[in-house]
Amino acid sequence: MRLFDALEASRPGKARQTQHFQLTTVWGEQMDPEHVLQEYPRPQLRRKEWICLNGTWQYAITKTGNRPRHADGDILVPFSPETRASGVSRRLKPGEYLWYQRCVVLPEVPDGQRLILHFGAVDQSCTVWWNGHLAGRNENGYLPFSVDVTGEVRQGRNMLRVRVRDDTEGSRRSRGKQSSHPGGMYYTAQSGIWQTVWMEWVPENYLKSLKITPCFDERRVRLELTMVRRTDMEIRLRWKDDFYTHRVRARQFEQESGRYRTELELPGFCPWTPEKPFLYELQIRAGEDLVESYFAMRKFSVGMDEKRRPRLFLNNEPYFFNGVLDQGYWPESLYTPPSDEAMKADIRNMKALGFNTIRKHLKIEPLRWYYHCDRIGMVVWQDMVNGGGKNHTFLTVYLPTALPLASERFPDDSPWAYRLLGRANAQDRIQWEKECEQTIGLLYNCPCIGLWTIFNEGWGQFDALRLERRIRELDPTRLIDHASGWFDQGGGDIKSVHNYFRTLKVKNDRRPFVISEYGGYSYTVPGHAYSDVPYGYHQCATAEELGASLQKLRRTMQELEEKGLSGAVFTQLSDIEEETNGLYTWDRKICKVESL
Repeated sequence: MRLFDALEASRPGKARQTQHFQLTTVWGEQMDPEHVLQEYPRPQLRRKEWICLNGTWQYAITKTGNRPRHADGDILVPFSPETRASGVSRRLKPGEYLWYQRCVVLPEVPDGQRLILHFGAVDQSCTVWWNGHLAGRNENGYLPFSVDVTGEVRQGRNMLRVRVRDDTEGSRRSRGKQSSHPGGMYYTAQSGIWQTVWMEWVPENYLKSLKITPCFDERRVRLELTMVRRTDMEIRLRWKDDFYTHRVRARQFEQESGRYRTELELPGFCPWTPEKPFLYELQIRAGEDLVESYFAMRKFSVGMDEKRRPRLFLNNEPYFFNGVLDQGYWPESLYTPPSDEAMKADIRNMKALGFNTIRKHLKIEPLRWYYHCDRIGMVVWQDMVNGGGKNHTFLTVYLPTALPLASERFPDDSPWAYRLLGRANAQDRIQWEKECEQTIGLLYNCPCIGLWTIFNEGWGQFDALRLERRIRELDPTRLIDHASGWFDQGGGDIKSVHNYFRTLKVKNDRRPFVISEYGGYSYTVPGHAYSDVPYGYHQCATAEELGASLQKLRRTMQELEEKGLSGAVFTQLSDIEEETNGLYTWDRKICKVESL
C-alpha cells in the first residue's frame, strides 16, 4: 500500500463499502455467564473477604438523566453494551444515559466492619446509588474507583444502581482509540462498566494504601503504608523457602498522616528479568486487617555501552527491549478481556515469539493483566490514555508521516499549540494531568512497568517537558518517553520515533534511540477477518510473503541493535477490526508466523 493510500485509510469515519463478520475467541466460546471473570481483581493488594458482582444485571438506556421506570433487559457485567458478550449489542449514543441495576443480598452485616464497593473501570462519567442514597461519582473511563457504602448497608436485599454517560469524542476526556465512526486505525467506541465490580469487608482500621519501591543497588525494598489509624503491624517477606519478619509499633507511625515508612534489607537478593521473573511475597498484618502483595527487584535506567553509546539498561546492564504493540481489543468484548486465561495467552504467545516487552497502547488494562506480566516475565511500556478536543489529522498524522522534519521541535506549551493539538481548554488540561498522576499511582507497584509514555503522536499533547518533570518526581524508578513518534521537545529518556514507510536507521542523539513503532505488515487470513476491506500499511498476499518480510525486518533490527538501537516496538499483537497488521488474527485463533 502506498504511503498516502495508508494515510487516507486512517481517517476515522471514511465512507467505504465494507462487509463485517462476527468473530469470537475460544475464550468467548467457552464463556459461562454464571462465572465471568471471577478471579480476585487486585493482585497487588489482596484480601480474603470479597464478593464478586460480575454477572447478570438489568440495564436501560434513556434520553434524560431521570431514572427509568422499567429495564430494557439484562446485561452481562463487566461487558459493555456495545459488545456481543454483554448480550446487548447496543450503542450508547452521545447525550444518552446508561442505567444499571442489581440486587445485592448480604446474609449478615458484621459488626466493626466496613463495606467498600469497587469498580475496575466505568466509561465514562458515572454516578452510583446504594439503596437509593448517592454513594459516589467518577469522571474517568479507565481508572478504578471505590465508595464506602457502610452507612447504607442492610442485612438481606440491597439495591445497587449505576448511571453512566459517555460522549466519546464529544467529551474531550480520555478515550484512547475509541471512535463513534470507527475505521482504519480507530475502533468501535464502547461504554459503561467494562472491568470487574466487587466488594470487600474491611476492619474499621484498615490498610488504605501500600507503596513498594525496589532499591536495587542498595538491595533493599522501601515500603510506605497508610492506615486509617495507627496500630501495631507485622510485615512478613518470603522468597523461595526463607522468611523475614519485621514488627512495627503504633508509635512509629506518623501522627497526622497515619503513614509508616521503612526500608528492609533483602539477604536473599534475586533480580527480576523477563528471562527469570522472580517475585517476592509480602504479607502485612495490621491490627485486624490482613493483606497480601508481592514485589520484584529490578532497575530501569540509561547508561553508556562499551562503545560510549547511550543505551537502555536493565539491572545495570545494557538490555535490548524487543517490544510489540498491544492495544487490548477483543472481537466479542472490545476493551474487556473475555477471561483471565485470555490475558495470559496473549502475554505467553508474545513471549514465545521472542518479545520481552509489550507497549500497552492508549489503554489501561485490568490489574490482573499487569500481574500476569509480572509473573510470566514481560516488561510493559505503559501509555497514558490520550484525550482532548478534535484531533487535527493533517497535523498529527499526515504531515509528520510524510515530512518528518516538519514535526521536529514543534512547541507544545503555547496557547496556539494548545489549540492546534486539541488542548485549548485549561480545565481539560488540569483534569488530564490529574488522571496521569492517578495512573502512575495505580500501577506503581507493578514490577513489569518499565517506562511511561506521556503522549503519542501529538494526540492531545501539551507541556510535555513540564509533565516529564512532574512524573519523574512521582516515580524516579521508571524511564519516560515524553513524546512517542514525533513532536519531540528534547526531553525524556529516549529519542522515540515511529517509522513505517522510510528506511529504518539509527540516529545519533544524546538519548538512547528507540523505534517505538514500526512494521504494520498486513495479511488477511480467510475466515478470520472482520472486514472484506482490510487496512494496513504494507499488504502481503500470502502467509509466505508475510513471513519472508518479517524475517527480513528482524534481520534489519538485529543490525540496528549492533549500531546502537536500544529498543523497538513492532505493530502489532493482533488484528483489530479492519486493521489486519497483527501477528495473530482478530479472533486469536491463527498465528500468522511460525517464528520471528
